[in-house]
Amino acid sequence: MARRIDAHHHLWRYTPEEYGWIDKSMIRLQHDYTPADLSETMAIAKIDGTIAVQARQTLDETRDLLSLADTHPFIEAVVGWAPIASADFRSCLEALKRHPKLKGLRHVIQDEPDDNFILGREFNRGIAALESSGLVYDILICERHLPQAIEFVDAHPNQVFVLDHIAKPRIRERILSPWRERIHDIARRENVFCKISGMVTEADWHAWTEENLLPYLDTIFDAFGPARLMMGSDWPVCLLATSYTQWFEFLDRYAARLSEQEREQFCGGTAIRAYNLSNTGAAQK
Repeated sequence: MARRIDAHHHLWRYTPEEYGWIDKSMIRLQHDYTPADLSETMAIAKIDGTIAVQARQTLDETRDLLSLADTHPFIEAVVGWAPIASADFRSCLEALKRHPKLKGLRHVIQDEPDDNFILGREFNRGIAALESSGLVYDILICERHLPQAIEFVDAHPNQVFVLDHIAKPRIRERILSPWRERIHDIARRENVFCKISGMVTEADWHAWTEENLLPYLDTIFDAFGPARLMMGSDWPVCLLATSYTQWFEFLDRYAARLSEQEREQFCGGTAIRAYNLSNTGAAQK
């Protein structure tokens, strides 16, 4: 049986200055969330390894996550932040990629005031530099950014991309189109993978049902197939709407309809392949 990988979670020592995006509606998140906190619930959900993802756009956080990954073997990879659009990105990249657990980078495109930021010349110059590094680029966008994201991906056919949170469709409003059609479009690019994560926080936090999520799950599996899909918790952000174990129990119920090979891909194999993780896991080395 393939290892089970949580392909998307965060870690932080909370301060209001550093995590300004956590507003009054997210009091549940205004606490520290550490590897020790995560490891307690991982065992219940039968998760073997994880990928820690940036939550602040600072190099200090990237270095902190890499340090935590050195200390906690279950953190098998880090998707950090670096100044991709800056003139000195190449030198920064050279320093960062020396760490074996840095497997990807991400920029918070969804918060940029310019919806066309992802198509900017400086940013794409940095992505071109990333291509030869072997690192993944995680695409964090909202539904409205999918047309630009498709154009962006087409400009970098040799770069591996992972679409975070299924591009944040309008689940709360129960609106499928045009997200559904655009997801099928971007999925035609075989260098794009996708994380099934962050769905409950795009739904009504207090009243969502599994039935609300099913049309979006059906769409994403139809578009990408299990070989390019991976499961992620988005912990601790998911705690606004569900628990860590409840989320994975839901995904396991959905995945029960898949073949054994497809379940192994979705539950861990895809993440291992996309992020070039060890087949046996860091803890067994």
